[in-house]
Amino acid sequence: MDKHHHQQMAKSARQRCSEWVFRDVPSDIIIEVDGGTFSLHKFPLVSRSGRIRKLVAEHRDSHGSRIELQNLPGGAESFELAAQFCYGINFEITAANVAQLCCVSDYLEMTEEYSKNNLASRAEEYLRSVVCKNLEMCIEVLQQCESLLPLADELNIITQCIDAIASKACVEQIASSFSRLEYSSSGRLQMSKQTTCERDWWIEDLSVLRIDLYQKVITAIKCRGVRPESIGASLVSYAERELIKKLGLWNQTNTQSSQVDPVFGDHERLVVETIVSLLPVEKFAVPMTFLFGMLRTAVMLDCSVACRLDLERRIGSQLDMATLDDLLIPLFRHAGETLFDVDTIHRILVNFCQRDDSDEDMDDDDGDSVFETGSPLPSQTSLFKVSKLVDNYLAEIAPDANLKLGKFMAVAESLPAHARTLHDGLYRAIDIYLKAHQNLPEQERRKLCKLIDFQKLSQEAGAHAAQNERLPLQSIVQVLYHEQLRLRNSLFSSYPDNDPKPMHQSWRINSGARSAAMSPRDNYASLRRENRDLKLELARMRMRLNDLEKDHVYMKRNLERSTSRKLLSSFSKKFVKLNIFGHGSSRGSTSPASKQSLRSESRFTERT
Repeated sequence: MDKHHHQQMAKSARQRCSEWVFRDVPSDIIIEVDGGTFSLHKFPLVSRSGRIRKLVAEHRDSHGSRIELQNLPGGAESFELAAQFCYGINFEITAANVAQLCCVSDYLEMTEEYSKNNLASRAEEYLRSVVCKNLEMCIEVLQQCESLLPLADELNIITQCIDAIASKACVEQIASSFSRLEYSSSGRLQMSKQTTCERDWWIEDLSVLRIDLYQKVITAIKCRGVRPESIGASLVSYAERELIKKLGLWNQTNTQSSQVDPVFGDHERLVVETIVSLLPVEKFAVPMTFLFGMLRTAVMLDCSVACRLDLERRIGSQLDMATLDDLLIPLFRHAGETLFDVDTIHRILVNFCQRDDSDEDMDDDDGDSVFETGSPLPSQTSLFKVSKLVDNYLAEIAPDANLKLGKFMAVAESLPAHARTLHDGLYRAIDIYLKAHQNLPEQERRKLCKLIDFQKLSQEAGAHAAQNERLPLQSIVQVLYHEQLRLRNSLFSSYPDNDPKPMHQSWRINSGARSAAMSPRDNYASLRRENRDLKLELARMRMRLNDLEKDHVYMKRNLERSTSRKLLSSFSKKFVKLNIFGHGSSRGSTSPASKQSLRSESRFTERT
């Protein structure tokens, strides 16, 4: 394709050449460029070009002069411009041809040594005085240099344009900052509070450059101290052009796009790795969705390990800003395994919890793969946000039949114990996993359910867990125990002197004895009945506490008339009535308050 294009260019240049070459003087030299021939005259060429002068001198003894110019920068089109300059034909130097003229004049040695005001000095003057003062023209010249490497780089054409772009971008940022200055009510200068900053012009314009030149421009702009937000916006714009719009990558819903054309894969892989290396070290310079999009693309294109680890560390440093959709990274290249890349998310969670430990690893000799260091441990607020996010993620991946228990538990255990103030989300995810993996052995089910702290279940989740047949029997026992403990503590919160431990011990002994004598199904039904009985017993206890309060009033009246020994004896007799497990003392009481308590209890039993 390129060869055919060069042949067409040479043919077109040869046709145009016949329009301006002297017709009344026969040509005495033939120049071959890219397969095309130019019939010209020696004198105009040797008077300006040192290279052609040397080649003509070498072929002086041969019959006829036919010279081939191999690897001429810019091809036949550039040679045509140089030949026109030698013939004194005027043409306009523009941003579209100045790079070609600089390179071809260097190749043909059209310098001041052979002629005053030669092509080389003319092109260099235009580049310095015109192009470098106009940012759009600098970008256009850089585009032209893409086909002129490495000569364009050796002649410092690229360096001059890049320095001009970086300087102008820095000056524009300073001017923009000054325009935002305003006087406060106290007469002091301050920056105006704008919700959005105006986008710099170069953010989208730089997207037309090839990745290697774009990398050089961004590196120069970063060295000049341009805002990280502006650099991040430019990186996002470039990625959208090269990755999203061109190939339709980052499509989360279309998992069939995982098969990347190998013709495009190498270029896109280079783009991803380069953009990641250019990311600013400051947090929040690019959106979180962009980081996850780059990570998803890096996984799909099988980018380098260093590139993916860098993205994982950056994401881990601000994971509390992520959403559930961000975490759902498809597993592209391993058929028959899990639908989502669980290992990557686990590494991100480890980075989130151990950010301070990774700071030393980030300060390597090369300075690559860094983000803002010195980050403190995650706050409780961010831990709470991430814990909810992780629980939702677990619930999303739990139905996957190929998801191994070890991977599921690794994600669930990656957060510290104090991260979850409520275990409802974790319980829901584990319940979904048990439902999708019904053949899970009993031992593994018990191991999985140990992750749940049943004391941190809400009342609704506890009620659901108490009737959940998918949970192991030991877990159901724990749920019922903590439910009764919660009711007991709420009941006795106003009476700290009454120790609730006897009730806990008695309940555990009863449960253990029955568990040993019954089958699991009968034991489960028995536990449910015992739960109802305990609730009824708690209601009876409330009534007996009312009786105790009345007896206490009665004791106060007798306090002034009784000796200390009689007082202790009376207090002991009254305290016996508060037997929260037995019924004999209560029923044997002949006090009016006790009879009233029995009547109230019988009415409550009939209602229930």
